[in-house]
Amino acid sequence: MPTRVYLMRHGEVANGGEKRYNGHIDVDITTKGVDQMHRLAGLLSGKNISAVYCSDLIRSLKGADIVSKSLGLIFTPLRELRERSVGAWEGLTAEEIKQRYPEEYKIWRADLLNYRPPSGECLLDVKDRALPVYKKKVASHPDQEIAMLLHGGVNRIILADALGLDLMNLFRIDQSFGALNIIDYFEDGLAVVKLVNG
Repeated sequence: MPTRVYLMRHGEVANGGEKRYNGHIDVDITTKGVDQMHRLAGLLSGKNISAVYCSDLIRSLKGADIVSKSLGLIFTPLRELRERSVGAWEGLTAEEIKQRYPEEYKIWRADLLNYRPPSGECLLDVKDRALPVYKKKVASHPDQEIAMLLHGGVNRIILADALGLDLMNLFRIDQSFGALNIIDYFEDGLAVVKLVNG
């Protein structure tokens, strides 16, 4: 039996329609976001899930609380599974970054993987921070089903790894608010992605 991961994205955030880079800003989810979390809880109802993990940001914690309560479990928050920090750019839109940091914006657009915003992380930093912790948790649940309530960027990194994709293809993977992904991990290391952005 594989280890099955129900990998989810948190619900809609208060400034979600503005397309702001929230990063480590602790922005809350909306009423619609709460509804999206109840939808996910309904989709997982009846599954034999043994553990629920999330990041320690409120948008992830609230979703994990809703999902875990419906399953009769206690969730475990992990700081390493936070969204990417974009440092000085947090709370800004792409257009605002372009206006305030024109030179840095050009460099970022030319090197999406390696460029670090001022006081922030590059995508490879996030991969190195989150993926080992994620894989350790997966490995600690052989032949079981677990749920992870995370973030769009972190989910894309996990899915790209499971699919064997280069990180340059990260943004070809859609992750809507309240998305559900399903990944099966086998003993030989093979990962099979069963659902993306459901």
